Amino acid sequence: MSQTFMSAKETAKFLNMSVPWVYREAARAGLAPYRFGSGRNAKLQFKVTEVQAWVNQQRLSGG
Repeated sequence: MSQTFMSAKETAKFLNMSVPWVYREAARAGLAPYRFGSGRNAKLQFKVTEVQAWVNQQRLSGG
């Protein structure tokens, strides 16, 4: 079974960004987080397929 979700740390590593960036800016950049749990124990995770699709959308058209 392939992985469906990535943790914020895994997402940051995949995107070559910092973990604080993922928590602060990912949603504003159009990368929707999923929250598992509630309160201080809540974990943000990101769907692998959505992260990959988001990366593809960031591609600059070359000339």
